[in-house]
Amino acid sequence: MKVTPEHDKRMATLSFAEVYPHYITKVEKKGGTKQEVHQVIEWLTGFTSKQTQEFLEQQISFQEFFAQASLNPNASMIKGVICGYRIEEIETPLTRNIRYLDKLIDEVAKRKKMEKILRTS
Repeated sequence: MKVTPEHDKRMATLSFAEVYPHYITKVEKKGGTKQEVHQVIEWLTGFTSKQTQEFLEQQISFQEFFAQASLNPNASMIKGVICGYRIEEIETPLTRNIRYLDKLIDEVAKRKKMEKILRTS
């Protein structure tokens, strides 16, 4: 699927706090933990669990969330399809970053090994 400007705008204004509970539910339903969700968020963005909690309380958008992030240099190693979009073909950096997070959450839910999810050797 091709990402449209409308899709990019919708993704940017989406509240991190609105999506976060879905991440937790998805992972816990498959036997994962909230701690694992926070581990992948920290790996991707550099945010501690405390910072993530503050962002949830502030109800910030994904645009604000990723504007403050220090994206992991290995994030570009995240490849594949998520929600019908091939990550490596997404041109808009913010939309790609959101889909990186979606893909990491999906991999946690699929119970992949954390070393593989975090793209370590």
